[in-house]
Amino acid sequence: IGAELDMALVKPRQRTKSGIALLYNEETNNTYDVCLKLTKEVLTIQKLDVVCTSGSESQVNVHLLRTAGDEVTITVRYLREVPSFLKLPLGNSSRSSPLSSPPLPSHASFMYSTQAPSPPSPSANEPKYEKRWLDAVSLPLLMARVSRYKAGKDKLRFNCFEVFALDGASTNILQFCTAAESTDWLQAISTNINDLTQENIKIINKYCSSDDQIVHMGWACECPEGSAPGRSSTFKFLALRGPYFYIFKSPPISAADWGQAETTYNLYEVLFKVHKLWMAEDCWLQARLYLGLEHSPEQDTESLCFSILVGHGQSHTFRVELATDLAIWEKSFQRAVFLEVQRIQSKSYMCSSQGNVLCFTIDFASGFTCSESTSKTILWRYKFSQLKGSSDDGKTRVKLLFKNPESKQIEMKELEFANLTAVLHCIHSFIAAKVASMDPLFMCSQSFLGNYTNS
Repeated sequence: IGAELDMALVKPRQRTKSGIALLYNEETNNTYDVCLKLTKEVLTIQKLDVVCTSGSESQVNVHLLRTAGDEVTITVRYLREVPSFLKLPLGNSSRSSPLSSPPLPSHASFMYSTQAPSPPSPSANEPKYEKRWLDAVSLPLLMARVSRYKAGKDKLRFNCFEVFALDGASTNILQFCTAAESTDWLQAISTNINDLTQENIKIINKYCSSDDQIVHMGWACECPEGSAPGRSSTFKFLALRGPYFYIFKSPPISAADWGQAETTYNLYEVLFKVHKLWMAEDCWLQARLYLGLEHSPEQDTESLCFSILVGHGQSHTFRVELATDLAIWEKSFQRAVFLEVQRIQSKSYMCSSQGNVLCFTIDFASGFTCSESTSKTILWRYKFSQLKGSSDDGKTRVKLLFKNPESKQIEMKELEFANLTAVLHCIHSFIAAKVASMDPLFMCSQSFLGNYTNS
């Protein structure tokens, strides 16, 4: 029953969408109605304008004044008849009527105050004007991003968001009447962006070796650690490709761009951590949202964040826009780490114990092995299942607790590493991959995703 309810609450994939929104320009502090048209590849914003549809002046470009520059020279002539566009209905803008528009400025008719009291009948060639939605901005969605937050700040805009194209072009702020309407548009646009990203990934992967495949990539907002003054949130482009986790300032377009990453980390030494887990109730949450029973939990800046823990205790914290984005990143990290562990099979680290230099090896097939660094003599070996616990000093030393299969006693091995955090993350990656390899559902999903990515 639960599965049936979940399926009923899942909205069908929507590649096209249209509707009315408000556009707010922060520079001019003006807000006006716009028409949004969403396709698979483009988001178009249309503004209501008056166009000449027939008559002797139907071929005149009514946008000349807007694009003429700072200075223009206008030649005027006396008209015995008021132009049609000045006779358009002067009603207030209404959300229920998309074609309605705000009244034209009252001073627009001052030129015609001297017209004859009884003008002759209009001729057949008199121009006619109509109000129409005209394309104002068209943003390509490939590598685009959305944001509900004010630029450089963690302050959330309610029922609002912006869309930014790859070249930096923006929609300005799109406002909606309700949280449900805003979320619906945000999800629709994000879905199309993600679909285009997946198509791009498949194209790139066709020309790459099996150990250099892209698992996932996309935008996320990096949040400053702590409350350091002078630091603000910045958008970064993240990628899981081959053995590395990449952080870029902007999306890599060419092959050379992949070598220009801001930071790269070995996947098996990275730990992915979700800050809050409410995704299990996401379907119910969306249902309540659409019914207007509660506000979006995404108003909580912590609810859609994840951290990347790396070596020497360092970390990065990222925020995404939707719960579905968070789920995709979590599953993508699991898949990328699993594939990398499967590829390398084993990893060795130099360590010391009681003054002796040793080699500690984590092997996907056999488990843990410790040997002398010079003679390669094996000192001890345990399976993954024999590891029963561990503790560390947060700096260099760790105590690993193993269960002896014969004596059933717990044996403690204390080791010291130069980069303890990286070793602990690597142990976690290998154990997680080992557990996943014994889960038929996980293995089936990996096979399916592999076929999808490379198809």
